Amino acid sequence: MKKLFLSVLFLATVTLQLSSQLLVGSYNIRYKNAGDSLKGNVWGKRCQVICDQINFMSPDVLGTQEVLHGQLQDMLERLDGYGYIGVGRDDGATAGEYAAIFYKQDKVRLLDSGNFWLSETPDRPGLGWDAACVRICTWGRFTGQTATDDDAFYFFNLHMDHVGVVARREAAKLIVRKIQEIAHGAPVIVTGDFNVDQTDEIYRIFTESGILMDSYQAARLRFAENGTFNSFDVNLFTTSRIDHVFVSPSLQVDAYGVLTNSYWIPGDNDEGTIKGHDAPQEISFSRYQRRQPSDHYPVFVRLGYKM
Repeated sequence: MKKLFLSVLFLATVTLQLSSQLLVGSYNIRYKNAGDSLKGNVWGKRCQVICDQINFMSPDVLGTQEVLHGQLQDMLERLDGYGYIGVGRDDGATAGEYAAIFYKQDKVRLLDSGNFWLSETPDRPGLGWDAACVRICTWGRFTGQTATDDDAFYFFNLHMDHVGVVARREAAKLIVRKIQEIAHGAPVIVTGDFNVDQTDEIYRIFTESGILMDSYQAARLRFAENGTFNSFDVNLFTTSRIDHVFVSPSLQVDAYGVLTNSYWIPGDNDEGTIKGHDAPQEISFSRYQRRQPSDHYPVFVRLGYKM
């Protein structure tokens, strides 16, 4: 009887540990445009690689940026079991880039959602302050499939302006206020392309707000050999992290990673088949070009949370 009790206790503990893991991420997928295609960064191939990577990682919730409506449809066709929330930033429907949030439908339940614009008039589309582009934040209220509504967490996803310094500063203040108004103290995850790194004043508005911390800094385990922007160049290195995942201090950050996966396309060469050094002669190589699926690397964070 004692052995049976201990076995049941062990299984219950393992189940609790598994259910308390929440994998989230942030991924600027780069908007589809003719200029990128001419340089070889074709959306059709990039979409396949991006979606394969997301399906492999299988995040419970993923914030994405620069998603045009056609790209959204392409991704939904390839992603395994994901729903989404979000609207086009230009008209609140399908025009312009989405700050789409994808969520694994068999892992989490969507309870509520909304959008606000990073401007002086957050309830409708429009440029904010000195911004070059219309900017939007999408949010959702989620809970685990087996959890109650009282265990819900909030997920905010955004893309800050790449030009307007005032726009970024005021948008950061607005986001903190909106989190307080919408989440009412519930656990919060904030993802996005902030267009500023960890040395900027905008970063400090979030980390010194008293309601958010940087998951990179808080992580127990970390795998981040590069920053988060690569400019479509596999040989560039930076320490700057402009894609952030901020979380409530009540959440435990178990692991943080910047994933630098690549893909390869045939290169222009006349070498033919190549044999490697100190490699079995049964292995043959071809000289290919290494490519990045986006000009940003995705960030994935594993959190401790009651699911």
